[in-house]
Amino acid sequence: MGRSKQAPYARAGVDADRAGSALKDLTALLRETFAFRKAIGRVMLPFGYFANVIALGENLGLALSTDGVGTKILVAQMLGRFDTIGIDCVAMNVNDLLCVGAEPLALVDYVAVQSPNRRMFREIGKGLYEGARRARITIPGGEVAQLREMIRGVHGDDGCDLVGTCVGIVPLDRIIIGQRIKPKDVVLGLRSSGIHSNGLTLARDVFFRRRKLRPDRHMPELGRTIGDELLEPTRIYVPEVVEMLRGELDLKALIHMTGDGLLNLSRVAAPVGFVIDFWPEPHPVFGLIRAMGRIGPEEMFRIFNMGIGFCLVLPDDSRQIDRVMAIAKRHGVECYRLGYAIRDAEQRISLKPYDLVAHGGRFRRGSRFRIQGSGRVLRRRSL
Repeated sequence: MGRSKQAPYARAGVDADRAGSALKDLTALLRETFAFRKAIGRVMLPFGYFANVIALGENLGLALSTDGVGTKILVAQMLGRFDTIGIDCVAMNVNDLLCVGAEPLALVDYVAVQSPNRRMFREIGKGLYEGARRARITIPGGEVAQLREMIRGVHGDDGCDLVGTCVGIVPLDRIIIGQRIKPKDVVLGLRSSGIHSNGLTLARDVFFRRRKLRPDRHMPELGRTIGDELLEPTRIYVPEVVEMLRGELDLKALIHMTGDGLLNLSRVAAPVGFVIDFWPEPHPVFGLIRAMGRIGPEEMFRIFNMGIGFCLVLPDDSRQIDRVMAIAKRHGVECYRLGYAIRDAEQRISLKPYDLVAHGGRFRRGSRFRIQGSGRVLRRRSL
């Protein structure tokens, strides 16, 4: 495929399709390690979900996830501000861990640097502390590596990378991966805090490479600078979701809207698709990226969270839905009823407000959809 025909994300430097293909050999080998433990340490889930679980015995599972901050770190370097990326590191891990029904307990961090920098370490530590406080976890250890030959900063010697590995616990008979979803089950969405920690390569490409804007450029649409907007920490959903897990709620799926955006709904284990017939107004930053980068909604919803950072699937039971919304409200998080599940072995996702259908890892323009129960045609919405 020629460069001119590449999708915006691939042109910016992230080729998701090629990465998926390259991973096949790696995961095939790693899957063979599952045979090494048959009892304690037995792997409970296949690759591909947000986190995995290993058996510890007595119906107890240890959930594990690992993730980093990605190129959001480059924005921090551009601004010389490192006090929030630790929150992102915690958030990306604990939010994934929630998706198997686990309660996060602890995280260990890995910081790779171009050169030791006391101020940078102090600021990263502040962010990690704040993330741990919000997620109610401990950080009992970590590792620092000096990799001058490998790590390069945006300017000077402030190059770094930040990764975490998180553990939590979940009863083996309460692991949730969407295996019990049925048609008509409801999808609820929790509001994101902004761009979170995915799609920053494309955002930086649009703002800083194509449009030649500085990170300290104040944007009236945002009410602050581009850099401040992009560094807004990823929302941590642990307090509200753990309360939901502990309550008398039949939560059938928990979905972190991370890389691949709304396509994350198709990661559930049940042979279902989803109809999304409502979507709240995305944050202004997404409109700016779309307009300045001339990016269609097909690509925007494949890359970014577009305003919803976490989804829950539960029965169409008004008592349970009201309970989830009340918990979210008490924790200061907006919660929306987005749509419902349908029987579909191909796991397609229909995003009615934007006339899009996702299938095979791509959003495409769909045909007009009619709202169930009425004869009026839903108008397509533009970003």
